[in-house]
Amino acid sequence: MPAPNLPREHPDSAVQAQHLIINGRVQGVGFRPFVYRLAQRLGLRGWVRNVTGSVELFVQGAPAALMEFQRALIEEAPPLARPKVSSRTSVEPQALEAFEILPSHEDAPARIHVPPDYFACDDCLRELHDPDNRRYRYPFINCTQCGPRYTLIRKLPYDRRNTTMAEFAMCPECKQEYENPLDRRFHAEPVACPVCGPVLHFVSPAGADIKDNATALAQAVAALRTGKIIAVKGIGGYHLMCDARNDIAIARLRAKKSRPHKPLAVMFPVQGVDGLNAVRAVAELTPEHERWLRDPMRPIVLVRKKAHAPLSPRVAPSLKEIGVMLPYSPLHHLLLEDFGGPLVATSANISGEPVLTQNHEVIERLAHVTEAFLHHDRPIQRPADDPVFRVIAGHARPLRLGRGNAPLELALPFRLDQPLLAVGGHMKNTVTLAWDDRAVISPHIGDLDAPRSLTVFEQVIADLQALYSVRARAIVCDAHPVYVSSRWARRAGVPVIPVLHHYAHASALAGEHPDVKNWLVFTWDGVGYGGDGTLWGGETLLGSPGAWQRVGSLRPFHVPGGEKAGREPWRSALSLCWEAGIEWKQCPEDPMLAHHAWQRRLNCPQTTAAGRLFDAAAALTGLNQRSSYEGQGPMMLEAACADEKAEAIPLPMALNRQGIRETDWATLLPFLMNEKHSLAERAGGFHVSLAQAIVAQSNAAREEHGELTVGLSGGVFQNRVLTEHTQTLLRANGFDVRLTHEIPCNDAGISFGQIIETGMKPA
Repeated sequence: MPAPNLPREHPDSAVQAQHLIINGRVQGVGFRPFVYRLAQRLGLRGWVRNVTGSVELFVQGAPAALMEFQRALIEEAPPLARPKVSSRTSVEPQALEAFEILPSHEDAPARIHVPPDYFACDDCLRELHDPDNRRYRYPFINCTQCGPRYTLIRKLPYDRRNTTMAEFAMCPECKQEYENPLDRRFHAEPVACPVCGPVLHFVSPAGADIKDNATALAQAVAALRTGKIIAVKGIGGYHLMCDARNDIAIARLRAKKSRPHKPLAVMFPVQGVDGLNAVRAVAELTPEHERWLRDPMRPIVLVRKKAHAPLSPRVAPSLKEIGVMLPYSPLHHLLLEDFGGPLVATSANISGEPVLTQNHEVIERLAHVTEAFLHHDRPIQRPADDPVFRVIAGHARPLRLGRGNAPLELALPFRLDQPLLAVGGHMKNTVTLAWDDRAVISPHIGDLDAPRSLTVFEQVIADLQALYSVRARAIVCDAHPVYVSSRWARRAGVPVIPVLHHYAHASALAGEHPDVKNWLVFTWDGVGYGGDGTLWGGETLLGSPGAWQRVGSLRPFHVPGGEKAGREPWRSALSLCWEAGIEWKQCPEDPMLAHHAWQRRLNCPQTTAAGRLFDAAAALTGLNQRSSYEGQGPMMLEAACADEKAEAIPLPMALNRQGIRETDWATLLPFLMNEKHSLAERAGGFHVSLAQAIVAQSNAAREEHGELTVGLSGGVFQNRVLTEHTQTLLRANGFDVRLTHEIPCNDAGISFGQIIETGMKPA
């Protein structure tokens, strides 16, 4: 690529010069002004500019100053930057008089890194609360170290004209900041102020229609204090908000949204030195919880609720944990501070769909739920739901990717011959675009049943390819023939590569741990299409990506009603009892029709799913017969476990006709139905028994195949009690145990696993 100034010999022979290309997260994070200030400090001359996805710079000066520049370039980079020097070349000095920031270069080969959305930084929050600052209480304050990115970028390079802020012309004061390399708002693309930037708009059926930041905010707070449900537009979409201490308001929200039991996230005001005092009032926090609640992505973190916490029990009925988060946008800070307490902040969507982003869509689709709206006029280019983390085995692990940590880029342990697009599964869908040695995982899209989910699915696929200037040459999909994502792949007009669901689960974990060569991975989840045409879900896979061998499983059973069993756990419970020849007298439903269908195998698919086993256990213990959300029974069963050690029920294991070691769950059934044992004893015993069964399968595999690293992957291992018991027992038996760290172990990790499985498969 030609430099903007042609090299000429410099009269000072002591001067040296270098040309550098910096990759990584270097756009939208204040990296160029940082380079400018660093060069000024060290008396260096040259230039820096954005290239599509990278930063290019030419720098010259005394050798000692150049050495210090190279050190500080990485070690003193802005907090949100993740620079990597991909190219450093010694070149001839030029006749330059200063160091400049040059205009962006859009025609270079792309090494693009799309930045996620960031929380409001401390500097901006200080200005937000300073009455003498011109941005005092301005809900859209930001700088190069904070504010929206992914959700407002229309195309790259990341310049204002390529964002949804293009329609807001900067006032003279904002423009002066934007153009001053020494200002922390230099090329902060969303920069704005009350004079020239976005404005809040409060609307209520009572007649209020207010377009004014202070008044609209005050009206929203007043509505929340009177128990109203408000739709509030944030960075990546809308939240439905109400007082988290108000039983009546939450009951009304649940009734209107048809969400009777699913837990609701709660946002807390920042209080105390570290901002977490309001959270501590209701929850028991470990240092790992505290670290992740304050992480720049500001995720929802699941924490243990204190007994008698000053919070409505309707936030998370029958569960011990609640999802909490701190405010991450200036608007959220103002709202929470003025309200003075915690607010329910659940995604504004139809259940399972992506979060809503457009003002008119929220009014059209959620008018029956909300009682007022707090809009703003900064457009959201694409949705990004809040990320969710849970501390399992001492580390916070993602359950959902979203605003603040996605698009998530991971390095591949190989190099692809052609760009691939992996379209994931059906539930908790994400997609992954991969090329060369890079994989980019999208934010959470949702369940693909609804038309809007499919629309967003297609938008995200188009956006990722456009933003990264990469066009997929083949599509990887789930082997299930009727998944929406699989059907879409077959219509896309490029070669399609199907991957078994559980192979993808195992490969997703393996992709995070490329140092492991010999795996034994337990892939336990709800159901997924298996290699024999049945529904797998309790599988033990031996080998490595591209070469998995199924060596273990749970005893199969036939579930009456097929997919209905996911919402009606009594069906799974009956199936287990019929398979084992045991009567379930407490069944709440008339089993006659289901039994006739089961005997004739009518709509009774065979499955080995551990998730259905958990459903059945929740039903047999009397906890849950019908679910209003996915995983309700298993979550309630986990919450019923006591902290003390439970007694395990031995589960027999034997080779089946295919030579696969099968763990038999039948001995658990009488124990689960025995009311002489407390609910906590039965719930705990169930979890420990399955953990022991995993150890038994692992020991048997090691005896036959030698030393193995054991992996736990699949949605069942979101269960903290099961996972921690299993890890402890496996380690006591001398196993190296691996879990996912950066991607969810549930179906949100399937798309990444599809890439790993495809890329490692022998040609």
